[in-house]
Amino acid sequence: MSDILPAFLSGFALSAALIMAIGAQNLFVLRQGLLRQHVGPIVLFCGAADAALIVVGVGGAGAMLEAAPQISRALALGGAAFLAWYGVAALRRMARPDALAAEASGGLSLGQALGATAAFTLLNPHVYLDTVLLMGVAGSAQPAALRPVFVLGAASASFAWFSALGFGARALRPLFARPEAWRLLDAVVGLVMLTLAASLLIGALA
Repeated sequence: MSDILPAFLSGFALSAALIMAIGAQNLFVLRQGLLRQHVGPIVLFCGAADAALIVVGVGGAGAMLEAAPQISRALALGGAAFLAWYGVAALRRMARPDALAAEASGGLSLGQALGATAAFTLLNPHVYLDTVLLMGVAGSAQPAALRPVFVLGAASASFAWFSALGFGARALRPLFARPEAWRLLDAVVGLVMLTLAASLLIGALA
């Protein structure tokens, strides 16, 4: 029983350290949180996807993925194309002040929002490196009886982070009452997406 808490905290701390970096998925969740559009389903999808991938990694699929680099290459190419498209779309929103009003009044449907969330999550090869490989290796190092506790800790960190990011974004709403703030956010989103797309493309073709 005395080993349960350390195993839980180990999974929680490692997962938190890996998912808190600024990336495409986090920026998308933040933006949807600011718009207050489909935040609950998006947070649930992100947390559930991380939990599933961690379970797969601890179950031993990480070694199989590492032995099949062509899978990572295909994901990188698909992810680069999606991120480039979304980055250009963000920069176009930045250049068109009327785009914000249109998005705030309508925005993405639930299906479109979940589709975009799935793309940001599953087309990013780094998510497999983090959750399947790194978390898988760390979880596999735990005694067999404590691996579910490690996974629970890791999944708890993911749900806690995405909940804070999505639902906590409303605290920033006063800042984003000005169109200039939205344009700055879209500029940051566009540049980050295009940079990540270039990085994935270079890595896939290297």
